[in-house]
Amino acid sequence: MGQLNIKDDALIAEAKELAALLGTSATGAVREAVHERLAREKAARDERKQRMFDAIMAISDRASKLVPPGVTSDHRDLYDENGLPK
Repeated sequence: MGQLNIKDDALIAEAKELAALLGTSATGAVREAVHERLAREKAARDERKQRMFDAIMAISDRASKLVPPGVTSDHRDLYDENGLPK
């Protein structure tokens, strides 16, 4: 894989400061920071997906209660054995 060339002096200084606090190299500090942020973003994305799924299922549950008993989507009586309209 390729290299990452950082040309932001403030970021380099912060990476070195973080490295000193963590007792690691600047590369190690950046690696850990990126790893932690990536994990948080993935978790947040998974949570958003779950909330959306839950919302859709709640709508589906409410909508299913609006269908009168005995109503189905079975329309076999309208088609022949080949699936063509009668």
